[in-house]
This record gives sequence, structure tokens and C-alpha cells, in this order.
Amino acid sequence: MKSIIIHPHHLEGTIKVPTSKSLAHRAIICASLSKGESVITNVSMSLDIEATINAMRALGATIISQGTTLYINGNQTLTEKNCLIDCHESGSTLRFMIPVSLINERFVTFTGRGKLGSRPLDVYYNIFDKQGINYTYGKDVLDLKINGALQAGEFSIPGDISSQFITGLLFALPLCQGDSTIHITSPLQSKGYIDLTLDLLKLYGITIENDDYETFTIKGSQAYIAHDYEVEGDFSQAANYLAAGAMGNEVLITNLNLQSAQGDRAAIKILESMGAHLEETSEGVLMRPGRLQATNIDASQCPDIIPVMAAVCGVAQGTSLIYNAKRLRIKECDRLHATCEVLKACGVMVAEKEDAMVITGTDFVQGAELSCFNDHRMAMMEAILATRAYGDFKLDDASCVAKSYPDFFEDYQKLGGSFDEC
Repeated sequence: MKSIIIHPHHLEGTIKVPTSKSLAHRAIICASLSKGESVITNVSMSLDIEATINAMRALGATIISQGTTLYINGNQTLTEKNCLIDCHESGSTLRFMIPVSLINERFVTFTGRGKLGSRPLDVYYNIFDKQGINYTYGKDVLDLKINGALQAGEFSIPGDISSQFITGLLFALPLCQGDSTIHITSPLQSKGYIDLTLDLLKLYGITIENDDYETFTIKGSQAYIAHDYEVEGDFSQAANYLAAGAMGNEVLITNLNLQSAQGDRAAIKILESMGAHLEETSEGVLMRPGRLQATNIDASQCPDIIPVMAAVCGVAQGTSLIYNAKRLRIKECDRLHATCEVLKACGVMVAEKEDAMVITGTDFVQGAELSCFNDHRMAMMEAILATRAYGDFKLDDASCVAKSYPDFFEDYQKLGGSFDEC
């Protein structure tokens, strides 16, 4: 499915959202680093998750996939000395796997597609330079070759580029000989993702001392312990249906953990601050619409849900400010710019700033021809906004949703969404 035309239509029904991609990545890595067998259940397969599975296989892990269940044996992990890891378009896979692949000496090549080669890796390059690890890389294309081994020690990492760098080191350093300390040199954004990492590490037997997200102290020569794990529903995907509910649709979500540590659970508070309200039933939860009012949104802790939250701001009364949003520019696309362009094309007044967007809502969302920017989050945001449009939306490449939610448009159609393939 490439180009599609979406016809505005009310969404109504019950949905089970994909399970958390963030938690699945982490569980697969932890289980693969554990001696013995772990069983990971409730895994929603996507291109990103397949990239991490294949990355751990390249390092020697045995992973058998049966439906939504993974059987992982880590007895041979890290035994391969010459590895090729294809990250596809998964930034999480790339940034998690670089330190993991260097837990002991090896030559490893990382490849990928799309904009992955232009996403910053300077944090790791600085570490390589200090530790004498040999590496070469291509410009604007992912062709990274590394030869060496990560050493324990002191690490100074900025907190405002990507928490994925910190997570990658938290996976690897416990297996290095010697103790390590990670110092966060600027305010840490996306703390929720670090919480997910620490929770999974603890479950798999790894101890990390967290001093107020400013310093992480890691004992060396630890061992991962095999553990079974069930992945919970994904709030970043649920945010699309919660936003749809706030905009007047009626979608019941059956598999959300409202006590989850996922940072994208912030979608609930954001939408409630705009006048919507969450209703809990015996079957699940749904967001009820209200008279939507403008709000201010701090994007630093939940960047993945900002495009669809911006869509809700586009139909709210008044002017909303989304700030601390600079990191959106280094995602699968420049999501700050892309979101502004989509809203403008639909007749919403938007001012794009370097680190923010200012959105003045409208009652009239017009039909438009839209780019998905080869970004799954943008395609899903556009489909949700289409439910409030007065005219068709033409999307240029709906297939990009395969990155995280391959069945999105099938589910969208089951809920009453209407579209035709071009």
C-alpha cells in the first residue's frame, strides 16, 4: 500500500493497540545477554523489532519467533567476532546495539536505510576517540565500521540529544570488567525511557545506582539472569486513538496499563488539560471529547506523541505552544517542520520556531495532499486528523507505518475509517 486517499469518517469501536516497541527492544536485548532461555510474550512484530532481533542473532543469540512469542537463548551471545548488523531504519536498534556489540573485542559493521545515516552518533564517536576504538563511517549513509572493545570508566553524556545513548551504555557497561560512572552533562530529556531501561535491567538481574538522573553508577562484571517477560500495550500507539477520542471519535482501548512507566502516558494528561477526559470501563479505556481548549506542551519528555498531540491542538480553541521540541528535528524526519507543514496544508495557522511550534486551532480542517515524510508517526497523525477534515486527505506513502504498526490502516478501517488505495 503506497498512496491512499482517506475520506473523512467517524471512528468507533474497540481496539487492542500494539505492545510497547520500547519495552520489546529492551526485553529482547536483556534476554539475549542472559545465559539460558527467556520467553518474551505479547510482542507486536514490526520492522524496528525485527531489526533488534536480527541484531542480537548476528551477535550469536538464538531467537525463535512463533507468532507473538520469542524464545531467546543467550548462551552463545557475544561469541561472534565479525558481525554485520542491519538496523533497517531503527534508531533504537542502532544506538542500543553499538555499545552492546563492543562488550568484548570484535569487528562490527552497522548498515541501515532512510535517514538513519544522518542521525547523530557523535556521543559514541567521542567515546571511541577517548578509548582508542577504531571506526569509520559514511556521510549521510549508515556504513559504520567499528573494531575494538568498550572499556569501563567515566563517561560524560549530554542528556538533551537522545536518551538512547545512555540506554545503550547501561546495557553494556555492567558486563565490562571494572566499574563505570555515567555523568549527565545537561538536563535529561525522555526520563521515562531511562526508567523503562532501569526497570528491565533490574528484572534481568542488573543493578544500577541512579542519582537523580544526574549520575549512574554501574558495577562491572555483573551477569544477566534469564527471565520470562510479557510486553504491555504501547502508549505511543495508543496516543493516536486517545487523540481521536478527544477529537470526537469513540475508540475503546483494551490493553493499556495506566500505571505504566512509559513516558508517552503523558498523552492522557495533555488531552485532559485540553478538556477531554479519560473514561475507564471494565473492558478498557477511552478518551471522551470535551470543548477542546489550547494548551502548552513540553515536548522534551514525550517526543514521539507530539505530532498527533499537535493535530489535536489544530482543532482546539485558542493558541497552543509546543516547546522544548528541537529533538523532533532528528527523528525519522524533521518532525517539527513536517508537523507544521501538514497542519498548514490543512488550513491550520502554525508558526514554526527553532525549538517550538505555535498552533492556532480551527473548526475547519480542509482536505489536502500530504507527504508522510517516510515517517510512521506522521502517517498515523494524518489519518487521525482526517477524521475531522472537510475533504479528503491524499497520503503519498502509507506503507511507512510498517516501521512500528504494520496493521494500522487495517485497524483504522475496522474502526470505520474509510480510504482507497491509489
